[in-house]
Amino acid sequence: MRPPPAWALVAFVACGRPAPGEPSPGPPPLQGPAAQVWLTTGTGSKLLSREADVHFDSSVPPATLLRIVVDEGTTYQEMVGFGAAITDASAWLIQNKLAPAQREALLQELFGPSPGIGLSFTRLTMGASDFSLHQYSYDDMPPGQTDSSLAHFSIDSNRAYLLPVVQRALAINPQLKIMASPWSPPGWMKTSNSLIQGTLRPEAYGPLAEYFRRYIEAYRAEGVPIYAITVQNEPHYEPPTYPGMRLEPPARALFIGQYLGPLFAERGIGTIILDWDHNWDEYQSPLQVLADTAAPRYIAGVAWHCYGGDVSAQTLVHDAHPDKETYFTECSGGEWAPNFADNLKWFVGTLIIDATRDWAKGVLLWNLALDENHGPHTGGCGDCRGVVTIASGSGVVTRNVEYYALAHASRFVRPGARRIASTSGIAGLESVAFRNADAGSKALIVVNTDPQDRTFAVLWANQALRYTLPAGAVVTFVWS
Repeated sequence: MRPPPAWALVAFVACGRPAPGEPSPGPPPLQGPAAQVWLTTGTGSKLLSREADVHFDSSVPPATLLRIVVDEGTTYQEMVGFGAAITDASAWLIQNKLAPAQREALLQELFGPSPGIGLSFTRLTMGASDFSLHQYSYDDMPPGQTDSSLAHFSIDSNRAYLLPVVQRALAINPQLKIMASPWSPPGWMKTSNSLIQGTLRPEAYGPLAEYFRRYIEAYRAEGVPIYAITVQNEPHYEPPTYPGMRLEPPARALFIGQYLGPLFAERGIGTIILDWDHNWDEYQSPLQVLADTAAPRYIAGVAWHCYGGDVSAQTLVHDAHPDKETYFTECSGGEWAPNFADNLKWFVGTLIIDATRDWAKGVLLWNLALDENHGPHTGGCGDCRGVVTIASGSGVVTRNVEYYALAHASRFVRPGARRIASTSGIAGLESVAFRNADAGSKALIVVNTDPQDRTFAVLWANQALRYTLPAGAVVTFVWS
């Protein structure tokens, strides 16, 4: 038999058919859903940048390719959301240093849906913190006087700028969940007779429980429901220059179990009570409170800060008390860590990914906004960084690394989402995945902590997509 003429070979190739004797490549892989790609690079050249979509398809990635497997069949905690604290300083700047149009634009960007970043969780200080313009509680009395009936209780100190900002944020995002924490009760309740240092007097347990009730009901009357409270911010620290109070585990257990919890139950107050609100390194403290005979029935969960220890402490306590919820409630960036690339990896890797993989239902950073001088503040941290910086002269807003770390989750992981299983910790690739409660859209957040680019496959529902993530970069994939 003679071989086919040359023109026939050309015709075979031109038509995409194999030449005689070559194996057929088979049908092309079936194309599956498109995944949106949102990218932030460590260099800052891309900042929550919408990149070209990538597609899942039915092809099998080679065994040598790194794989992140997303499994919707394995679900974990339901999410409340992501956000930052509306401190007095943040609210004062937003209300007083921005023109009305600037203020509305910023609040829509922070709390509104896409193209906003959809923050859905925030924290208020009950009275002054170090990020207040002056030191105050809601029932301050002259030296030597007390007010056990709380006849002088008032939230009027919050009306000028804090309440208007919170109310507008709630109007923009009605799903916004608000928690509140006191830095100090009124000084007359304390052994120091001051907002500074000291601990709670035995005769003040009842009045302090009533102080919480009054606060929650006063805020509710202003259209601001308080979702959760902690009984004391950082109860193992007595700061020397701003409000604080030491409250050891036996005191917290007594206060919650005998006073605050029963009062909330009697009055039908649905605000949940969280213990601890301090660092990972002293996880024995909330365990001690949860070992009490009375307090745990009133405690919904445990709140955590980032300033000591390891995030895995959240799982240690969760595993000991799986019926208790986990919240991450404070971490601040600052000038002690000025490098954008390092911060991006740390905030996303530790707080967005690890904290939620270690059971956090919500993740909060500290000040939502500060000015160019890291304030205003009264004592305490002099070089903290806000999620955004508001220039006190011009009102120009700078979005800091914390903004982008939060946005990679908050814009795409909505309240009510469930964390689902995903592979993490392979060759510098850390990940966390969620399924939203809407039509079941998925969000997968991946950070590349390695010093080199990484190419990997995402496997989901017998399909795969391929992507190359630059060194130090963060990507969020979103698909339905």
